[in-house]
Amino acid sequence: MKVDGKNLLGACKLAFKVCRNGKNDYLIQNDTLLDCLLEVLRTEDLQKNNEALLYCLGAIKFMSGNAVLLNEMVNKGAVEMLLQLMTQINNIKENDSHFSSLGHLLVQLTATLRNLADLPQTRCQLTCSGAVSELCVALEQRMNDKDVCTYIVRIFRCVVNAVLLTSACSQVNDLVIRTIFILGNLTAESNQAREQFFKEEGSINTLMSLFQTYHELDLKEEKWYHERGREEKKNPKHPSKAEDVLIKLIRVLANLSIHPTVGAALAAAHRVVEFLVTVLEYKSIEVCEELVINAATTVNNLSFYKVKSSAVQDKKLRIAEMLLKLLMSNNMDGVVEAVRVFGNLSQYHEICDFIVQKKIHKFVIALLDAKNQDVCFSACGVLLNLTVDKDRRALLMEEGGIGKLVDCLRDFGPADLQLACLICKTLWNYSENITSAASCFGEDTDTLLMLLTSLLDEELALGYGLDRGDHHKLYWEMEFKPVAEKLLDRIQTHRSSVSTAIITAF
Repeated sequence: MKVDGKNLLGACKLAFKVCRNGKNDYLIQNDTLLDCLLEVLRTEDLQKNNEALLYCLGAIKFMSGNAVLLNEMVNKGAVEMLLQLMTQINNIKENDSHFSSLGHLLVQLTATLRNLADLPQTRCQLTCSGAVSELCVALEQRMNDKDVCTYIVRIFRCVVNAVLLTSACSQVNDLVIRTIFILGNLTAESNQAREQFFKEEGSINTLMSLFQTYHELDLKEEKWYHERGREEKKNPKHPSKAEDVLIKLIRVLANLSIHPTVGAALAAAHRVVEFLVTVLEYKSIEVCEELVINAATTVNNLSFYKVKSSAVQDKKLRIAEMLLKLLMSNNMDGVVEAVRVFGNLSQYHEICDFIVQKKIHKFVIALLDAKNQDVCFSACGVLLNLTVDKDRRALLMEEGGIGKLVDCLRDFGPADLQLACLICKTLWNYSENITSAASCFGEDTDTLLMLLTSLLDEELALGYGLDRGDHHKLYWEMEFKPVAEKLLDRIQTHRSSVSTAIITAF
């Protein structure tokens, strides 16, 4: 190990082979090999001898799987050495020719740090030093390297657990915020990352413990404001530190809930749902907009899953009360999220009763005038569920609901077949006991006929989705066309019979 060049590479390869076999641990424990490897790590040039360093780090990683050697590494300053090496790697930018090869080195380094992070003394070092910043830089630079990302996420989870137990560290708030922010980014796009994080032992419990800690801090802050008679509202665009952590925690939950298996499990997790409902209960959108909207979004994601022992279903009326408060706010984003949740929850009879009792359906119908595609889609979801019950179908006639649905079909239907299908299903339910097209659809009958005829013309309808590929055509054929044809036929049939009756009467 005192040589250089190819000789050093050969020595490191041999050390790697020896350490790879766990049966040799008892030999290594009674030898000075670890000291030699750490010396190579400390002194050798990163770019000149990166292959030798790769085998050296690989050998150290294997050693870190042994509890005795792991403690010995900490005592000999391995954590500081690894972080110094990471800093050097992070300084090599993507346009450098060494960037790719150093990625292999970073895999071994982060894997070793992950093992070291299991030790309390190591977590303390990582928490109260600049380690997290370097890990964040590595993560940002190596987002396409799933191995590096996985190890760093696991290190972060260990660090988060340490933060919960650490009160002496002055960087706790900033550390938690940045760590949860990174987890939010990782789970934003990748189903694999969502599943990996969820499967990490204690991951959800850690998030819930963090919520409890920062929820209590937030309550203390609100009490402090109240006791001093400060009635003015905080700027909802600038959350406090406690609110910022809660915002980012809920963002992670919202991202995790997109994964079918993970989302179904979270929907049945009473502690998770209780956490979200608690936020909606005690925090107003005027005080912290992003926190409330994130909570409503996550409830919406979880309310999609119809699972046994659903916590969302158990708390549906309580959630509905909170959503009503959100609907009455002056925040359009909050209103939209509330309507989306009602779109899922209105599949339950009790929620439909609640909607009618509180006259929420009138508000939902009014939203059809928003000239916003997403808003119309959410509103139509609620109205569709209401019209499943024949006793509630007449509600569509209030506030000019039929005309507004036809307007939405005209404005958005050609480009959004899912919305068009939703509208047609709603009108189909509404018109089940039709006796006259004119009495059912009124002055909107001719417009509706014209729109349905146009949307059922394959050339015209699919012309709007030329850049959407086969999926658009398949949806038109399998979902939209069947219900639109039935609705068109029903209207034409009852329109003709009425005309015949009038002629005969004369």
